[in-house]
Amino acid sequence: MISVEDALAHCLALAAPLPAETVPLAQAAGRWMCAPAVAMRDQPPFPASAMDGYAVQGDPAKGDSLAVIGEAGAGHAFGRTVGPGQAVRIFTGAPVPDGATRVVIQEDVSREGDRITLAAGSDGSTNIRPLGQDFRAGDSLAPRRLRANDLALLAAMNIPAVQATRRPVVALIATGDELVMPGENPAPDQIIASNSFALKALIEAEGGEARMLPIARDDEAELATVLGLAEGADLIVTIGGASVGDHDLVGKVAGLQHSFWKIAMRPGKPLMAGRLDGVPMLGLPGNPVSAVVCGHLFLLPMVRAMLGDPAPAPQARRARLATDVSANGPRAHYMRSRLILGEGMPEIAPFDRQDSALLSVLGEADALLIRPVADGPRGKGSTVDYLPI
Repeated sequence: MISVEDALAHCLALAAPLPAETVPLAQAAGRWMCAPAVAMRDQPPFPASAMDGYAVQGDPAKGDSLAVIGEAGAGHAFGRTVGPGQAVRIFTGAPVPDGATRVVIQEDVSREGDRITLAAGSDGSTNIRPLGQDFRAGDSLAPRRLRANDLALLAAMNIPAVQATRRPVVALIATGDELVMPGENPAPDQIIASNSFALKALIEAEGGEARMLPIARDDEAELATVLGLAEGADLIVTIGGASVGDHDLVGKVAGLQHSFWKIAMRPGKPLMAGRLDGVPMLGLPGNPVSAVVCGHLFLLPMVRAMLGDPAPAPQARRARLATDVSANGPRAHYMRSRLILGEGMPEIAPFDRQDSALLSVLGEADALLIRPVADGPRGKGSTVDYLPI
C-alpha cells in the first residue's frame, strides 16, 4: 500500500493548469484569476470628505464665524478655492476643495443663513481621506479565487474584466449493474446511485463544471461507450470498478497502466489514476462514503491544480478532541466527525459509527478527523488535525 501523500502526488502530477480566458467582472465570482490585476487609478482619486460638514482652511477655534461660499457633493466638486474665513458645505465622498485642510463635522457648528459658528469641543480630526489612501494606480491584486470582496476591489480599480483559468470540465461516470438513478424503481438487488450527486456538488463548489454521464453497466462494451461520451472533458472520474474483482472493469477497459493503488487509508482503499487518450482520469471507489472522502482528498486537489491554485492539497486545521480515541492501525483513518465551536480552538467529536457505507453519518458530519498511520491513543483535549467538509 502507498501513503495518502504519495497517491496525491501521483494525482497532482496529472493535473496541469488550464489555459486562461477573459472573463467580464460581473461573471467572475468564484473564478480563479490567474494573472495579477493592476489598478488603473488611485482610490480615492482625490482627497475626499469622510463626513458631512464644512470644508475649511486652517484650524478655526471655538466661536469663529465663517462665510459659507458654496457646496460640494459626491460627484459634484466645488471647483473653486477655499480661503481663510470661508467654508464650503460638503458631504461624505465629495472632493475636498482646493485650499481646505479640514472638514468640520456638521454637529460641531451652528448655521445662520450663509454663516457658520464653531461650537465648543469640536472634533479635532481632519475628516479627510487622502488621495490614494486605499490603493494607488499600479498597485496589483495577486492571483486568487475571486470572492465577492475581491470583485468590489477590482471594480474600484477600474478593471472591467480579468484573466481567469478556464473552468475544468469533469465527466462523472458511475459504474455497476446494481445502480439506478433516483426516482427509478430499483430491483430487489439494486441500489440508488448517490455518489455522483455529492461529487458533482463538490466539483462545482470548487469552481469546476461537472457532467454526469449515464451509468455504465458491468459490460466492457457499454463501459467503453460511456467512456466515449466523456470526449471534451478535462478530467474523467469513474466511481466504482476501481478494485480487483471480476466485475471491476474500469482499469482494463480504460487501458490505464501502472495506475492501480491500494492506499493506506480508510475509508477508501482502491484508487486508480492515469490518462485516457491524454486526458487525466481518476477512478474512485464505489463505496458511498469512500467515494466522497476520496473526492475531498484527491479529486478536489486535481480540480484546484487545473484552476492554477499553487497549493491545491487539502489544508488541515487544528482542533481539540472532545472525547478519548483509541489507537489507530496501519492505515490513516479519516473519521467522520462534528465540530463544536466556541471561544478559542474548536473541539472535534468523531461519531461512534464509522462504517463506510453509512451516508446518514456523513450527512451529519462537518469534519474529518485525521488519524495518522499507527497513531497511538489520544485523550480528550489532545490537539489533532482535521479537514472541514
